[in-house]
Amino acid sequence: MQDIAYCPALFLSAMASGQGKTTVTAALARYHRRQGRRVVVFKTGPDYLDPQILALASNAPVEPLDLWMAGDAFCREQLYRAALEADLILIEGAMGLHDGTPSSADLAVAFDIPVACVINARGMAQTVAAIGLGLARYRPEMTFHGLVANALGSERHRQLIEDSLPNDVQLLAAMPREEHLALPSRHLGLVQPGEQDDPDNLSLEARLDAAADLLEGQKLTELPPAVAFKPQNIDTPPQALSGQRIGVAEDAAFSFIYAANTRLLEAMGAELCRFSPLHDATLPDNLDALWLPGGYPELHAAALGTNHGMCKAIRDLDARGLPILAECGGMLYLQQTLTDQHGTCHPMAGVLPGHGEMRTKRGCQGMQSAPLPEGEIRGHAHHHSRSHDTLAPIAHGRRASHPAPGEAIFRRGRLTASYLHLFFPSNPEAIAALLGAEETTRSLEQAVRGPHVR
Repeated sequence: MQDIAYCPALFLSAMASGQGKTTVTAALARYHRRQGRRVVVFKTGPDYLDPQILALASNAPVEPLDLWMAGDAFCREQLYRAALEADLILIEGAMGLHDGTPSSADLAVAFDIPVACVINARGMAQTVAAIGLGLARYRPEMTFHGLVANALGSERHRQLIEDSLPNDVQLLAAMPREEHLALPSRHLGLVQPGEQDDPDNLSLEARLDAAADLLEGQKLTELPPAVAFKPQNIDTPPQALSGQRIGVAEDAAFSFIYAANTRLLEAMGAELCRFSPLHDATLPDNLDALWLPGGYPELHAAALGTNHGMCKAIRDLDARGLPILAECGGMLYLQQTLTDQHGTCHPMAGVLPGHGEMRTKRGCQGMQSAPLPEGEIRGHAHHHSRSHDTLAPIAHGRRASHPAPGEAIFRRGRLTASYLHLFFPSNPEAIAALLGAEETTRSLEQAVRGPHVR
C-alpha cells in the first residue's frame, strides 16, 4: 500500500444551516460525474438523509466523517481509500462552518482541505462580501477557496457581490433563485430520494441535472488543488460474530443505516439478512440477532401496526431471549403504540412497554455516547418524538459537550432500546458483545474497552 494518495478535494460548508449547501454539493457532484469523473462524496456529522441525495448525484456511496463520533483514524482511512480511486473528493459540512465542537472547520484543517462557503444572498448584496471575508479570515490556518452566492435575483445582484469582494476572496459560483430546484424537507431533514418523484414537480434526477447545468462555465467546476492523504491502518475487527445471522430491518420506514455499521458486522463474520417490517409477513429464518434501526415509522404507522405476522415474529424472537438492538424509530416500533403527526394513535409491535408520540416543535439532536454494560459506543440523537410509560432506564447517554443526561437507554434481557443511533466502528468489541451469542458476550465483557477508533 502506498504511503500517500493525492486527489483534488473540496470542503463545501456554509455560513449557517439552510443556505443550500446540499443542493450545491449535489449539483457539483453531478456536474463532474457527467464529465466522466469518479466523484466520492462525504458528509460531515451524523446524517442519514443528505447522503442519500449525494449518493444519487455522484452514483457512489456516501460515508459520514466526524472527528468525535467516528474518530480521526476512521476519517483519515476513509479519505485515503477514496483518494486511491477518485478523481475528486467532495465533503459537505454540517450547520455553519465554525459551529460545533469539533466543527466543519476543524475537519477541514485536520486534513488540509480547501473550503468553499455557500451563502444564501436573498435580501443582501455587499453584506455577502463582509460575511465571506469574516469566514475566510476567522481561522488563518484554514485554506479558504472561495464563496458560492446562492438564491441570487439577477445578474446585477451577482455583480454587486463580486465587486465588493477583496482580491483574495473569489466568487466561485453564483446560483440564481430557482425555487423549483429546492430539495423538499420535513421534520427530520430532507425527503428521501424514493419519495420525491411527485408527478406535479420535477423528478429528483431532473432537479440534480438542472442544478448542475447552472454551474456550467463557473469557477466552482474547476478541479480544486490536489490534497495529500495519508493512510491510517485500523485494527482488524475481531471475528466475534462468525456464523451469526443478524436480521436488519430496511425499508421506507427503517432506512437510517450507516454503511460503516453493516460493513463492520460483516467484517466480524456476521451474515446480514435484510427484511421489511412493512411488507414481509415474518422474519428471515434462523436468525441469531435482530437490528431495528431508525427511520420514519411515524409515516407508515398504520401499515406497521397491521402487519400482525411480523409483529408476532418479533415478539417470538424476543421471547426466545435473542439479542435485539432497537434504535430510535426501531424502539418506537417495538413499543405498544405510536401517535403520528396527525394525532392518530396506532398499535405497534408491543414488545416493550411504552407509548411514542410525535411532536411538532420540540425535538432532540446532538452527539451522545451510550454507556452500555458491554462498553461505551458513540453515536447521536435526532428525533421529534417522546416516549412515556416505558421501562426504567439502565443508563442515560453521555452528551459530547454538555453535562445534562442524554437519552434514556432501556434493557430487558438481551433487548437494548434507545433513541440513540449508534456508530458501530467506535467500539467493535462492544457491538459484538451486544449482538453476539451469550458465550461471545461473556468473553468480550471481560475486556470492556472505551471507543475503539480514536
